[in-house]
Amino acid sequence: MDKIAAVILAGGRGERLGGVNKALIEIGGKRLLDRVREALAGCEPILLSVGGAAFGVAAFPLEEQVLDLATGYGGPLAGVAAALERLADDPPDLLLSVAVDTPFFPADFVARALPLLDTAPAVVAAYAGQTYPTNALWRFAALSALPAQLRAGAAPHSLKRLAAALGAAPLDYAGSAGEDPFANVNTPADLAALRRRAQA
Repeated sequence: MDKIAAVILAGGRGERLGGVNKALIEIGGKRLLDRVREALAGCEPILLSVGGAAFGVAAFPLEEQVLDLATGYGGPLAGVAAALERLADDPPDLLLSVAVDTPFFPADFVARALPLLDTAPAVVAAYAGQTYPTNALWRFAALSALPAQLRAGAAPHSLKRLAAALGAAPLDYAGSAGEDPFANVNTPADLAALRRRAQA
């Protein structure tokens, strides 16, 4: 059975939301961080990518938080690379990455993605043709060189480009979900819409 680790990508600065920490925003009475973590049952360990600075949150002690590597790269790609480096001494078979601002991330994503890994090194979430490369299941071996590539300035500059370079397979939920399960919180309008959805 594959060993699956997870990293919750929570290093964004929430600039379009006034600079708030998205991980601590509540939707449906739960913090985004808690909603995402609940969908990651079976993953071990679960790391929290925090960008440039750790933050106090009881659900994630400091030893489970990972800082971006000291390179010229940032964003979700840097968060995945930091998780890879943290896990390198006891590598899992697979790494699941999930954006912290994805409150309806489906708990069955891993189960549905695993068969697609028979023919692809990664599976990227999608809905109605729109891909969400922050939400993806990656073969650890396919990404193991990424930290060194970041330090050498030789890595792609986004997870989208990385997924394309690897030939990642999309897993599209349009046929099985009435609303986009990967919709995320970037603006006040997004936040209001997702709160209404949680109430419904």
